[in-house]
Amino acid sequence: MFEMDRRDWLRLAAVLRAATGASAQTQTPAPAQPVAKEMLAQALRLIGLDFTPEQQAMMLPAINRQLAQYAELRMIEIPLATEPAFGFRPLVPHAERRPAVFRPSTPAHSSRRATPIEKLAFLPVTELAPLIRLCHVSSVDLTRMYLARLKRYGPKLNCVITLTEELALEQAARADAEIRKGKHRGPLHGIPWGAKDLFATKGIPTTWGAEPYREQVFDFDATVVERLEKAGAVLVAKLSMGALAQGGLWFGGMTKTPWNLDMTSSGSSAGPASATAAGLVGFSIGTETLGSIVSPCTRCGVTGLRPTYGRVSRYGAMGLSWTMDKIGPIARSAEDCALVMYAIHGPDGRDRTVLDFPFDWDAHEPLSTLRIGLLQSDIDKAAGETKTALDGAVEALRKAGAKLKPVEFPANKSGAIRFLLQAEAAAAFDDITRDGAIETLKGQSADDWPNTFRYSRLIPAVEYIRAQRARMLLMRQVEDFMQDWDVLVGTPASTLVATNLTGHPQVVVPCGFAKGLPVSILFTSGICREGAALRLAHAFQRVTDWHEKQPKMDLA
Repeated sequence: MFEMDRRDWLRLAAVLRAATGASAQTQTPAPAQPVAKEMLAQALRLIGLDFTPEQQAMMLPAINRQLAQYAELRMIEIPLATEPAFGFRPLVPHAERRPAVFRPSTPAHSSRRATPIEKLAFLPVTELAPLIRLCHVSSVDLTRMYLARLKRYGPKLNCVITLTEELALEQAARADAEIRKGKHRGPLHGIPWGAKDLFATKGIPTTWGAEPYREQVFDFDATVVERLEKAGAVLVAKLSMGALAQGGLWFGGMTKTPWNLDMTSSGSSAGPASATAAGLVGFSIGTETLGSIVSPCTRCGVTGLRPTYGRVSRYGAMGLSWTMDKIGPIARSAEDCALVMYAIHGPDGRDRTVLDFPFDWDAHEPLSTLRIGLLQSDIDKAAGETKTALDGAVEALRKAGAKLKPVEFPANKSGAIRFLLQAEAAAAFDDITRDGAIETLKGQSADDWPNTFRYSRLIPAVEYIRAQRARMLLMRQVEDFMQDWDVLVGTPASTLVATNLTGHPQVVVPCGFAKGLPVSILFTSGICREGAALRLAHAFQRVTDWHEKQPKMDLA
């Protein structure tokens, strides 16, 4: 072990500042202080390596040359939307050149024509759509109702960043005019929706929930925004998200669940889940990298779909982890999620990771065709009211006709490679880490992004690449296991980290309450087989009413 005097420590601090970019960028690279042999020895200890003194001496000249390269690299201006020159692709089944199977359920004739419009706030898209199509309610009236609720309850829940009132009323009026002329675009036509505030919306602020980007405005729309506009949906709000897609804390404070205003809605799709649960939008769009749809949907008691990685274009969406980010719907039912997914999935010619694979939704598919595995050990890890709710959900599935066979999700080392997310996130926001803007975020604890971005600068490139290789082993392991199953039933306990790394889809639905907060059950299916998990979730919701429960907003 080497002892370092004060001058050595000051030199090491200067090198670390160069390595982490703690000082602001300048027009010319600042000359880096040379790394001394004692400093190299300490750095090697930090990352758990042991080389001989002779080997370290041989390393030093190259390390000092690299310092100059790092300084030059940081002078290259790299727009935030720029992806790295490598990609991730899940183990996609053999491409099927065929039309998608799309057979939604047949909507019942609605008797709600004379219902006060406020009573429609919690209806699923499957019930709102026929009301609009048959002109029993106008999109303009529905939009005004949701805007009023957003203004009334949004501040309580802290779930709205920007209301898009002018755009919404314009889009709603256009939807009504088209429908009156017989031009019906589909089930989303005229339905008000909310976007997590990481999607670019032309001329409207897109803040990413973070102080450095509060005034950010793009001159284009994200692909998801474009596709929903093409489907005739009406954008009513940009909804809150945890700063830079972490948790529920943003520059306006903490987003709350409508079931308990003293508790966060979780995150990072905090606003979309909260607003959907509170009946402030017809549906919303969120994103997940490692739980950001599943977790807030659970806390707020709504249905969410985290699709297969690469199913939905990320063009115009804030990048956090280029190999893990996924975009998906948050709604009041599994079939609502299917309808939205049908509208937003598929290649756009911009995001090269998007898969060209049919998305199937068949609300009439018999459950007998599905091979369903029950992750009983996940259920058994729960206790108290949560365990009671999960046991009840399993029983309801059996009553719905599901044949459940106990199975164990394969043991894996996914926890050892989850730092891939931290490494990519630190790279995505390296500039504001180095210029100090990251220090303006509200969250500054050890678990918040600012600290994570700093310590992740010390993740060695070799370890990152080794982790990606281990990820391939995990992908093969999970895919081999899934060959025997169409859907797995469980909780996030054993599958959330692994499936976010492998790219597998999951559907989360409410199934009860514990201590006044919703409890959810999770359905996992194969790559590009979202329809199977959605079909089982749909069957569950046909025999239960947990997804219809409404928080008592005025009493909260």
